[in-house]
Amino acid sequence: MIGGSDSFAQRALSYLLWCIPVSVVFFTLYPLMNMFTAGRETLYSLWVPSELAIPFVPGFIWVYCSFYLIILAPLWFVPRREHRQLAFTFMAVTLIGGLIFFLLPAQLGFVRQLPDNPLYRTMYQTLFELDQPHNLVPSLHVAWSCAAVLSIVRHTGKGLTALFLLWLALIALSTLLVHQHHVADVVTGLLLAVIVSSVMRKLL
Repeated sequence: MIGGSDSFAQRALSYLLWCIPVSVVFFTLYPLMNMFTAGRETLYSLWVPSELAIPFVPGFIWVYCSFYLIILAPLWFVPRREHRQLAFTFMAVTLIGGLIFFLLPAQLGFVRQLPDNPLYRTMYQTLFELDQPHNLVPSLHVAWSCAAVLSIVRHTGKGLTALFLLWLALIALSTLLVHQHHVADVVTGLLLAVIVSSVMRKLL
């Protein structure tokens, strides 16, 4: 049964409550590390030159922004008893990511550009203002998406599982095509989510 025996209202309240500590951890650490790294003298280029040939595809910003939907999707599929596990996964991924950002301060290889389309220009301007090009390896955008999907596919059939995995793959691809991340960021984000999700499943 999708979502177990809990009502949607029960799951929504539980998920909302767990969002509080998760948000505190994320919105404290992520911008702090971005600002800290921006002021450091030594920044690492954790990418290979051939990656700079990856095209900039402005329309993929919609897929990139679907991240905000995929991290809400567990509301419909994951029972309350697993919300704590997912919340601790999000927090652990963020803390580990923050430590790596500190140890490996990185710089984006792509030159950020604004599309000519007025709507896309506004969207990218907002993105660039909110997210400096430093919190790169691992991609928390990918790691959080992966953690959410891993929690969901434990409760879905083959069809929905394939759909969510495709969605995850597109989000991972979008981070490259909107020039927010490099390949190493995506790979390490996926690995981090898989490892932390597995550990939390055993501990909690």
